Amino acid sequence: MYYQYFGLQEPPFSIAVNPRYLYMSPRHRDALAHLLYGVGAGGGFILLTGEVGTGKTTLNRSLIEQLPETADVAIVLNPALDSSDLLATVCEELGIALAQNGARPGLKALTDALHRFLLENHARGRKTVLIIDEAQHLDFEVLEQIRLLTNLETHEEKLLHIILIGQPELGEKLRRPELRQLNQRITARYDLQPLTAEETGAYIRHRLQVAGMPAGGALFPPALTRRIHRRSRGVPRLINLLCDRMLMGAYGQGRSRVDSALLRRAEREVMGEEDTGRSWVPLALAAIAIAVVAAALWGFVQSREGSGASPPPDTASAEQPATPSVPAAAPAPAPQEQSADISWQLSPSVGSRLLASLYGVSLAAPDRAVAGVGGSFADPCGDLASDGLACVRGSAQTWDALVLEQRPLLLELRDERRFAARALFLGIDGAAAVVADADGLQRAPLALLGQRWTGSYWYLWQRPAVGAIALSEGDAGEEVRIVAQLFADLDGQSAPLTEERYTRALSERVRLFQRARGLQADGVAGELTLRALVLAAGADLTQEAARRQVELRAEAQVWP
Repeated sequence: MYYQYFGLQEPPFSIAVNPRYLYMSPRHRDALAHLLYGVGAGGGFILLTGEVGTGKTTLNRSLIEQLPETADVAIVLNPALDSSDLLATVCEELGIALAQNGARPGLKALTDALHRFLLENHARGRKTVLIIDEAQHLDFEVLEQIRLLTNLETHEEKLLHIILIGQPELGEKLRRPELRQLNQRITARYDLQPLTAEETGAYIRHRLQVAGMPAGGALFPPALTRRIHRRSRGVPRLINLLCDRMLMGAYGQGRSRVDSALLRRAEREVMGEEDTGRSWVPLALAAIAIAVVAAALWGFVQSREGSGASPPPDTASAEQPATPSVPAAAPAPAPQEQSADISWQLSPSVGSRLLASLYGVSLAAPDRAVAGVGGSFADPCGDLASDGLACVRGSAQTWDALVLEQRPLLLELRDERRFAARALFLGIDGAAAVVADADGLQRAPLALLGQRWTGSYWYLWQRPAVGAIALSEGDAGEEVRIVAQLFADLDGQSAPLTEERYTRALSERVRLFQRARGLQADGVAGELTLRALVLAAGADLTQEAARRQVELRAEAQVWP
C-alpha cells in the first residue's frame, strides 16, 4: 500500500475512529476534561457539541477508555428511535434481562427494569453511563423521557450519567423553552471548535508520527499545511481526506513529498469538483498492481533457483514505460540496543517518592505487589494527594502535549517485561527527554522512552484552599478573593480587581486568560482554569524550576 512507500507502518489519515490517533489540542484536552468531570460529578447530563468531523466520536472513544472498570456503559449510536425502542436499546446494552413472554415490553416495564438495575448497580458501588451519539436527532418526546430517567437519585448523586453528543443544533434544541428542565440539569457542557492553523500542522505531524514516520521525515511543507487548514477550515475529517488523497497522488507520481498541485487535485476530489485532467488514482492503482506482480514473479524465481539466488530486483526501478518509478520505502528503524542505559526508568514507588520530594513531601510507600490495587502501583494519586496538593491523571499522544503541561510529570511506563514502571519527566532537549532519577538529571532517548510510555501520566499541583470551585459573576466569598489575588500576582498589580465579589471586571479578566490558554472562554473560574492560573502566577512548580531544584539538590547531595 502507499503508506509503505513513505516508510509508514499504517495509513496515517484513515477516517476510521481510532483513539490512538486522537490529537489532544488544548480544546480537545479541555473537552475530555469536561467529560471526565461530568462523569465524576454528581450525575445528570453532560453535553458535547461540535461541527461534523471535529473529532467528537473519537473523543468519546477516548473517554470510554479512561472510564474506571467500575463503570457500566451503554452506547446508543442510532438515536432515531421512539421512547420504547430507545429504552429497549439501553437495556440491551446494559445486559438487563427482560421478561420473555412473546410480547414487546411496554414503556413502564422497560423503565422499571432500568430503575431496578440502577439501584442494584449503585449498591454494588458501580456507575452507570449512557452515551448517545448524534443526539441532535432525538425527538422532544424522547428527550423528555431521557430526562425522567435522571429523577432516580440518592442524597449525594444521580444514579445515571448521560452524555449527549451532537452537532451545534443540539445545543440550540436544548435551549427551547419546552426543554428547559433538561437544559438546567446539564452539569458540564463543551462546544468543540475546529483546529487553528498551527494546530492543523501539529495534527498532521502527530498522525504521521503515530503511523511510524521515520525520524527526520517531512512530507508536508509548513506553507502547504496552512493551505490545508484554509481548505479544510480546521475540520480534522476534511484534513484526513485531503492528506490521504495527496499522499496517494505523490505515491502514484513517484514523489517523496506532496506539493500544491497535489493539494489542488485532492481538493477537487474531496470537495466534489470536476477535474478535466487525468486523475492520479489510476496511476497509483497501476503502481500497486505492478508491485504485486513483481513480487509474485520474484517468488516464482526463488522457488526455481533456491536459497542461493541473488537479491530481487528493485521493483521501484524496473522499466515500466507507462508507470512512474517508485523509490524503495524507507527502512524500518533499527531496534533499540538491549544494553542501552535505562537508569532513568524507576519503580512505581520510587517514581512517586521523587515526584513528592519536589513538593517537599516525604513519601515512603512501598511498591504494591498486586496490579490494580490503589496507591503507587496502579494509581499513585492514592499516595501523592495531601494537604495543599492535588493529584491529576492525564493522557497525551505527543511529546508536544507533555511539554505544554509545563509541570513535572510522572509518566506511566511498561518495562521490557511489561511490568509497571515510571519516569519523572521534566522537559525535552533535542531528541531526548530530561528526566530525574535518584542521582539527579538524566537524558532518556525519546525513541526508547516512547516505546515504553503508555500515554498516561500523573502530576501534582498546588491547589489553593478552595472548595469544588466553579466561580462566576455574582459569586462572593473567600474563594473569589483568592482567585482575584492570583490574577493580581500574574499581572504584577499591587491590589486585586476585587476583594470578595466576582465582578464583571474579574469575569472579563478570566475570559482573557482562558482565551490565551486555549480554554473555553466562559468567564467561569473552574478547576481547569485554576490549574493554569496558579502555574502562570508563579504559585506552582514548573518543569524548568523542577530541573533547577534537582540540579542544586544533587550538587548538595540532598537529592532526593
